[in-house]
Amino acid sequence: MPSDATPDPYADPLVFGQRMQILRQKRGLTRPVLAGLLGRSQSWVKQVEGGRIQTPKLATILRIAEVLRVRDLSDLTGDQTAPVDLFIGPGHSRLPAVRNAINAFPVVGDREAPPPEHLRARLDRAWVARHRAPNHREVIGSLLPDLIRDAQLAVRQADAAADRRAAQAILSEVYSLSQFFLAYQPDSALLWRVAERGMVAAQESEDPRAIGLAAWLAAQAHRDSGPAHFDAADAVTREALRYLAPHLPDGGDGVQAIAGALQFEAGYTAARRGTSGEAWGLWDRAQRAAKRLAPGYYDPVTSFSRAIMGAHAVTVAVELGAGGESVRQVAASDAPAIPSRPRLARHRIEEARAYQLDGQAQTALATLERAHAAAPETIKYNGYARRIVLEETEARSPARRQAAAGLAVKLGILSA
Repeated sequence: MPSDATPDPYADPLVFGQRMQILRQKRGLTRPVLAGLLGRSQSWVKQVEGGRIQTPKLATILRIAEVLRVRDLSDLTGDQTAPVDLFIGPGHSRLPAVRNAINAFPVVGDREAPPPEHLRARLDRAWVARHRAPNHREVIGSLLPDLIRDAQLAVRQADAAADRRAAQAILSEVYSLSQFFLAYQPDSALLWRVAERGMVAAQESEDPRAIGLAAWLAAQAHRDSGPAHFDAADAVTREALRYLAPHLPDGGDGVQAIAGALQFEAGYTAARRGTSGEAWGLWDRAQRAAKRLAPGYYDPVTSFSRAIMGAHAVTVAVELGAGGESVRQVAASDAPAIPSRPRLARHRIEEARAYQLDGQAQTALATLERAHAAAPETIKYNGYARRIVLEETEARSPARRQAAAGLAVKLGILSA
């Protein structure tokens, strides 16, 4: 092996501290940064990585896994006997069919493509179904294969330039819907392939909203890849906002909303970095954008709206690690105003993170139960929720252990 090669983090001889060091370096984090995110000293991190401190307790391990965005707990612990997925959920039963539709991309059409207005109506119905259904992955997973094939066919069969641009805009949004289905499932390469195709289709469409949506999803994908990719996420949002600026006066709520959503995404990334002033400043800009929307407007893709800004404030406070402020933002938010079941469930998970940061573990578990009631397929695939549940299964309180175990069974983490 070359002297500069990176050791295999799954090799048997590696102990916890070595695995932590390798995964930290892969995420592009220095020891001081990791120490700050964990609320520990740089010396503590160094001693753990050097094996001078024994393997931490489960609560600390789960916090390390969250910061390092570890996908499977065994990647960090080395125990392959009982792998536990954290930030990637189990593969959905509809995943193979969606994957096949994405990968096929036939170049010869044996039938006539549906007209654009027919595809648009189907896509609109798919977004509505996603927001209304508790089992939203099942619903959109059943619709996506035919939508993908028909949208691809429409692009290939379009003759006039205007028709082709319109078909590309629809295809790009179909890929956006696909990204919602693929998120946190065990095929990150497929997710990135869809994100890239969506961006290409959006650019070909020359449609401002399509381009903004593709950029919004690409920025999220970069940010969720870890701190080493935060600059890439910022570059995407910055360029997209610069492109959208001249289109805002005449763009209507659809274009205004995607610009607001991008402003918040930049704030979200700033919060992940720990830059509080920048994060809240960008949230303020997004808030102003939301107030310019029609009062009842709710974006069918990004959920950006007046109703969502309270939930976004909770997320900023949680990502900044501010327990008291997070709970204050929970109290100020208006969860019932969120009309989307999966987005409401996501907000409940953020609320649970806030309560846990504030030391209210019992309330955090109760809030996760509410998330499960809103949309079981959201919490099942959410790594933060799974981390809280796993941590609470070893709580000192018997009541908390029992509640966490019951929820763990519902999420498929533990067998009944």
